[in-house]
Amino acid sequence: MFKLINERSKKLFEEAKKVIPGGVNSPVRAFQSVGGTPVFINKAKGAYLFDEDQNRYIDFISSWGPMIIGHAHPEILKAVKNQVENGTSYGIPTELETKMASIVTSLAPNVDKVRFVNSGTEACMSAIRLARGYTKRDKIIKFAGCYHGHSDSFLIQAGSGASTFGVPNSPGVTKGTALDTLLANYNNIEQVEALFKEFKDQIAALIIEPIAGNMGCVLPQSDFIFKIRELCTQNNTVLVFDEVMTGFRLALGGAQEVLGIDADLVTYGKVIGGGLPVGAFGGKKEIMNFLAPDGPVYQAGTLSGNPIAMSAGYAMLTHLKANKNIYESLDQKTKYLRKGFEAILNSNQLPYYINSIGSMISLHFTNIPVIDFESAKSGDNSYFKNFFHGMLANGVYLPPSAYESYFLNDAISYSDIDHTIKSFEKIISKI
Repeated sequence: MFKLINERSKKLFEEAKKVIPGGVNSPVRAFQSVGGTPVFINKAKGAYLFDEDQNRYIDFISSWGPMIIGHAHPEILKAVKNQVENGTSYGIPTELETKMASIVTSLAPNVDKVRFVNSGTEACMSAIRLARGYTKRDKIIKFAGCYHGHSDSFLIQAGSGASTFGVPNSPGVTKGTALDTLLANYNNIEQVEALFKEFKDQIAALIIEPIAGNMGCVLPQSDFIFKIRELCTQNNTVLVFDEVMTGFRLALGGAQEVLGIDADLVTYGKVIGGGLPVGAFGGKKEIMNFLAPDGPVYQAGTLSGNPIAMSAGYAMLTHLKANKNIYESLDQKTKYLRKGFEAILNSNQLPYYINSIGSMISLHFTNIPVIDFESAKSGDNSYFKNFFHGMLANGVYLPPSAYESYFLNDAISYSDIDHTIKSFEKIISKI
């Protein structure tokens, strides 16, 4: 129905498949859920991506979150260039690490100390190990549809019922690991209560995306998060907020600030690297002090606190701290986009449900509220595939999956959003 000229991307994809599994280094990039050939990007600037076939796209994924102020921002580029001239890696402490840790702890509620790592996966994996070491317990609770990286403990398929044991969702994950991961549905506090009752004094940590972004954007309902906080406190269980997506994106204090709630440990990524690979986990000092070399829980990384990533991240957080109006700007742009989408969907009488908060938004082609993974899966994927490719052909790059949130960046203009809405109207009328 919609055609995109991407001959060079097709050629590059075929070459990539010969030497990279699936032709990609992260599965969602392969376009398997939407079909077709992934576009290969050559460069990016501001709000735009440019592919190898010289097509330009308005970017609504922002490198899956970190490019909150746009691509190739001059302040980030300057910081990186200055650091590169002084060397790229030392494996030895630098003042930059302390400066970065100081700004994170000053902005993030309830984070006394922070340890830097190299990815969101590593941050979540390390936070869970720390929680287990601190509590001397083995089991954790996670939620269906919340993605915390590809560590074994997290690649577990949700089962039915509050006390269902996990089943490995990926070959290579042992049954023993799966047995220590307990599953609940997002926004279902009754299931969480039942797990705490059944596995009393066995649960080391509960890890959750306080505002989910991996089943589309899904918000916690009513007092769900507050009841989780109460349950963790009552059961001496470490509450871990995965803020790899939401940290410093929804607000300077992330989801903790937006929701008005404190976690015990928080994981970060995306924005704190300014676009470079980085992750972090932090929290209460009595827990963080259990980390080596102060405590018995071991965690290490040769490239942790890499000076280039620290330079980019410090420039990013400094910019956001000095320009807090960015969050209001992004919120208004997201609301403008949502209003335009809703008007078109209503006039075409298509089933839909939109969730949004701050600079995160997702559209589901379903007629039921999307409050968890099961309801997210109710969307019509045939609609989504045609919608995705239609928008791509009109120069709008959206997540190539119905289960991913959009991430707006502040370089996107209202003119860009108007183009997006007009393209949306043209495509929706056809599908």
